[in-house]
Amino acid sequence: MAAHLSYGRVNLNVLREAVRRELREFLDKCAGSKAIVWDEYLTGPFGLIAQYSLLKEHEVEKMFTLKGSRLPAADVKNIIFFVRPRLELMDIIAENVLSEDRRGPARDFHILFVPRRSLLCEQRLKDLGVLGSFIHREEYSLDLIPFDGDLLSMESEGAFKECYLDGDQTSLYHAAKGLMTLQALYGTIPQIFGKGECARQVANMMIRMKREFTGSQNSVFPVFDNLLLLDRNVDLLTPLATQLTYEGLIDEIYGIQNSYVKLPPEKFVPKKQGDSGKELPTEAKKLQLNSAEELYAEIRDKNFNAVGSVLSKKAKIISAAFEERHNAKTVGEIKQFVSQLPHMQAARGSLANHTSIAELIKDVTTSEDFFDKLTVEQEFMSGIDTDKVNNYIEDCIAQKHPLIKVLRLVCLQSVCNSGLKQKVLDYYKREVLQTYGYEHILTLHNLEKAGLLKPQTGGRNSYPTIRKTLRLWMDDVNEQNPTDISYVYSGYAPLSVRLAQLLSRPGWRSIEEVLRILPGPHFEERQPLPTGLQKKRQPGENRVTLVFFLGGVTFAEIAALRFLSQLEDGGTEYVIATTKLMNGNSWMEALMEKPF
Repeated sequence: MAAHLSYGRVNLNVLREAVRRELREFLDKCAGSKAIVWDEYLTGPFGLIAQYSLLKEHEVEKMFTLKGSRLPAADVKNIIFFVRPRLELMDIIAENVLSEDRRGPARDFHILFVPRRSLLCEQRLKDLGVLGSFIHREEYSLDLIPFDGDLLSMESEGAFKECYLDGDQTSLYHAAKGLMTLQALYGTIPQIFGKGECARQVANMMIRMKREFTGSQNSVFPVFDNLLLLDRNVDLLTPLATQLTYEGLIDEIYGIQNSYVKLPPEKFVPKKQGDSGKELPTEAKKLQLNSAEELYAEIRDKNFNAVGSVLSKKAKIISAAFEERHNAKTVGEIKQFVSQLPHMQAARGSLANHTSIAELIKDVTTSEDFFDKLTVEQEFMSGIDTDKVNNYIEDCIAQKHPLIKVLRLVCLQSVCNSGLKQKVLDYYKREVLQTYGYEHILTLHNLEKAGLLKPQTGGRNSYPTIRKTLRLWMDDVNEQNPTDISYVYSGYAPLSVRLAQLLSRPGWRSIEEVLRILPGPHFEERQPLPTGLQKKRQPGENRVTLVFFLGGVTFAEIAALRFLSQLEDGGTEYVIATTKLMNGNSWMEALMEKPF
């Protein structure tokens, strides 16, 4: 059991166990010793649901990464390929299988597609002459992976690009399938709200899937009261801005992958070792970040400016606890102190790690360039000078700062101005192409197609109306003891989260005008519940809303929703699901065309 998955109102261990059971059943079909050949992208997500010990129990003896040519030698009966349904991976698998056939004793091959089988892939294997070599060809529907007690992600890296650029709805189908799995485990969700074109399609798919399963009535008592489906393109602004929560900044600077972060090792060397002139470690320090760690759960969602005081307070408490040993006189007292020791040592280790991380982040956030960039972002978001060429962006291009940084700022300006004047847009495009190379013309085209970088049409900027109606900019933000979600960006309240907040109270009718300006339809669907399963809420009991971000979500938005869940009189607790956990950099990367 992963304890941190069951601390919230919804016990996500139920989902994790269901997924693990399906994996065990598949492994048991392949009798005998096994080697797994992994599509490298899947190892991270799989690590969150099944450790090596579980695979070992089911006779998995070797694990390899999927690469061209021959597989490493392994004395096993079964070779199982765990792969995403991608054509280029089928070519590598065929190469592996053919070279194994030539090697000697026959092996049993199996293939497990994650999350769906694909006819195109099977056809490719057939064309390459290896389809018949596979005894089991199955799919493993790993749609939603539990990351934390209130967080699920599909970790589908191309979802935004597929939906908004390629018109490919595969990831929306997987989202609908994932929601059906959730409903099978946690009961039918009585009300569905949505905003955006993709949200509408996912809701339609869910309703159609429910109709197809009419025979089986879901008799599980509903845990969720509402589902809110939100398109990422309803709020293109939020991921472009720099997140200012502790977890958000770790992700912005170092990148969090499947709840792990890799950090520069020199900050984590115990002092004594450093003094003796030993070699400094060169391998990155890898840490897991989730709420199983007490201290991290406390500081992850705070504004970074509020983290230092928490860490120093914790340091005092821990050193006072260690001082207690001098007061332990009797055998009973000593025994009690010793029993608390492992917990205290873990707390001390955790504090040392987070103090080091905070120092690393502080080196970045106190730099002049970080401050200049943040100032420009905040000017755009509060509506200052969004309609002319920005000097700071010009300087960044002239000094050839990283292209992703420049694109994020130009897109932010475009979104905060409902598109740029043609003259300004052409100037930026010309400067970017001349400085960074003409191969990026395809990337600029993608950004335009996604609505991130576009000419202003109709000559009217609708952002000020949206900003004022939804109170997206707050001047006086209390970063230490916040009273509003705008603390996560030190002034800007994420539009997506504001929509969720207003839906729960007073309802979307109060913002009809803004909903019409934002892209895509808004809708509400009811799913009838069988008699006896209607929920009678106790006085003071909070509603549970699942917010599903189609196209990705940032850690700052997650922090803002957690903040709303913890409000005394909020009335709603949120569970968050998404196609991908992302930040502005990973989002831009996914939209960039790789030069050939």
